[in-house]
Amino acid sequence: MQLLGISSRINHPEFGKGVVTNVTSKHYWVTFIDSGLETIDLDSDFEVIEAAEDDVDTISFYEVESTLKAILKKWSDVSEVVNIGDKWKGGKFIMQPGDTNLKATEVPIDTFFHKITMVRDRLRVMEQKINSSNLEEQEKIDLQQYITRSYGSLTTFNVLFKLKDHNFVGQRK
Repeated sequence: MQLLGISSRINHPEFGKGVVTNVTSKHYWVTFIDSGLETIDLDSDFEVIEAAEDDVDTISFYEVESTLKAILKKWSDVSEVVNIGDKWKGGKFIMQPGDTNLKATEVPIDTFFHKITMVRDRLRVMEQKINSSNLEEQEKIDLQQYITRSYGSLTTFNVLFKLKDHNFVGQRK
């Protein structure tokens, strides 16, 4: 099957006449006169009015980037950059004992935050090791549930994260 290049003109039985504006590994993005932008499968049924013979790169940069990110996340020890919320920068974590005769302990909140994110990263590595292990399926499920509960126990610290995407998420109901 010869791929159509960008600017090819087609006539689709459902959407009518249109112009190919992008090509991916699975779809043509076509701007149709009557229905606007639609994505159609490469092997869809349509009539070619005029084919553009441009060389077509059927893998978009977005697809390459997404695939690379997924591979790195799954197989490397590289952790993503997780930022502390702006209001916490330069702050301190104070642990005040109930006994007033004892001295409070202060820890820079950035240091505390780093420890929390390290716990999260180690839980993620543990998840990956469990998933790739030779354990029985039920054992994997049981261990995953413990990890999920651990995340749930850490949700108190979500207030420290700058982005909600980095928050701990426990078991959803």
